[in-house]
Amino acid sequence: MDEHNAAIELETRASRITRAIIWLLFVVSASMPFWAESSTLRQFSEFACLFLMAQMWNLLGGYGGLVSIGQQAYIGIGAYALIALGNFGGVNPFFCVALAGVCAALVAIPVSQVVFRLQGGYFAIGTWAMAEIFRLLVANLSVLGGGSGTSLTAVRGYSKWARESVTFWIAVAVVFGSIFLVHRVLRSRFGLALSAIRDSEPASESQGIDVRRTKFLVYLISAAGFGVAGALYFLSILRVSPDAAFGVQWSPVIIFMVIIGGVGTMEGPLIGAMLYFAVSKLLGDFGTWYLVGLGALAIVVTIRFPGGLWGFVARRFGVRCFPVERRVIF
Repeated sequence: MDEHNAAIELETRASRITRAIIWLLFVVSASMPFWAESSTLRQFSEFACLFLMAQMWNLLGGYGGLVSIGQQAYIGIGAYALIALGNFGGVNPFFCVALAGVCAALVAIPVSQVVFRLQGGYFAIGTWAMAEIFRLLVANLSVLGGGSGTSLTAVRGYSKWARESVTFWIAVAVVFGSIFLVHRVLRSRFGLALSAIRDSEPASESQGIDVRRTKFLVYLISAAGFGVAGALYFLSILRVSPDAAFGVQWSPVIIFMVIIGGVGTMEGPLIGAMLYFAVSKLLGDFGTWYLVGLGALAIVVTIRFPGGLWGFVARRFGVRCFPVERRVIF
């Protein structure tokens, strides 16, 4: 082959079509507060939180190889940062959503020094233990409402339309912004290092990659994302409690979305979040049967499609909507 005729392919036909669709959806969704119902806006905000959680867990576990079952710690930290800054600090509650991500990342710095001493399953259990510690600490702080929780009073000065509209626009920014930022991260040298570490840590170290530093940075990024998701979620429902914010019930939902969609792909968390959201809304009134249905779905998908739904589609049809690798074309 003539090396002078080689080119690096960064995009595919599917990715160009996807980009056009994303821009169209962004424009349409940004106008929704002017014509959509309040229930639709709230449901989109809920979906945005679920999608961001799945995206951040996939970045941490799917690309970084750090399987955590305790990321609800940062959901709770983000939620209570919203309460503390908004109710007691006098900060604009909508601006607090971004600050909640910063607070979660700051807390993740000392936490990482503890949990990174553990490996494999011990790391997963250690992250869950840290989340429980935070839950117990917050539950014993009467200033934050104790075990029964408290309400977000900082939004009292805003009309219902203004509160719901701004919350929705933040959700829109979260969905589309996270897609853009995660794609840029995975396209960077840092993203290449993450993929290399996931495949083989010894081989990565032999190539000069600082494995510990890379894992530390992806842990901080994931914590910040979960903090934003937690603040946004409880901004939309206006009340938070330790059990709701730090509860272990978040972990199976997050992992379910990523595994069903496809671990280690950008499309996977989106597919998984959409599927979980649709099933939860359609079957939520059936009580425990709803949980049985989710469990059965997870079993079927993991057996029939080990790489998740999007993994099957990508292998079967060669479709890549968010390609992060570079391909040499001759």
